[in-house]
Amino acid sequence: MSELGKRVSSAIIGLLLLLFIVNKGGIYLSTAILVISIIGLKEFYRAISNIGFSPYDFIGILGSILLYISDLFPIIQRDLIFTVSIVVLLIYMLSNKEVTLANMGITLFGIVYIPFLLFHISYLNGSKYIWLIFIIAFGTDTFAYFTGSRFGKKKLCPKISPKKTVEGAIGGIVGSLVLTILYAIFMELDSIGELMILAVISSIISQCGDLVASRIKRISGIKDYGKLIPGHGGILDRFDSIILVAPVIYYFVRYFL
Repeated sequence: MSELGKRVSSAIIGLLLLLFIVNKGGIYLSTAILVISIIGLKEFYRAISNIGFSPYDFIGILGSILLYISDLFPIIQRDLIFTVSIVVLLIYMLSNKEVTLANMGITLFGIVYIPFLLFHISYLNGSKYIWLIFIIAFGTDTFAYFTGSRFGKKKLCPKISPKKTVEGAIGGIVGSLVLTILYAIFMELDSIGELMILAVISSIISQCGDLVASRIKRISGIKDYGKLIPGHGGILDRFDSIILVAPVIYYFVRYFL
């Protein structure tokens, strides 16, 4: 099967799983985010280990599980989770003389970058706006890919991601904007003007999320974060844009819609 064929097949299977999980919501959605977070976190830690860091995986997993528990029981606040994670790290530092501040820092960064940001998806559980996270992120990626392949000439960030083009980036923004308008009309959502602004902002942020993940891969000297998803790579290769888009959409909806 060609690379495009693998990519399309994986996308279809992923879409079906996404429809099931998001429609179910609740513990199904939270558990899916937990699984994605832990896998993505391990991919990130493994990549970073290539440049001399030694993140403490068990702290990252603990932080992810605590975020999951907090998601199921909102009475447990997020600041408690980070407090516990930091205290455990400090106690671990006392018990192991090889613990370094650099490794402690990258461990905590991983928790904030992946599970903490991803769990913003569940904050929109049961809301019609939750689908905008995936429509805009995946729509941007898809339209940017095909527009760039067809019309791309001017490189966007050649030192970070050589294949990305300005034309592809614009195509991604336009494509996500069109999809957002169609979704808003179909779901009879109000404030289409605000949603159009959200689509443009989120599409740009989506591409920034992709570039951030690419930059980390460049620094780490790897091509993909993993091989879990045929045609796409690892979890972070597929969810890199979602990581930044989820909080942007959540806070936009919360404060402006």
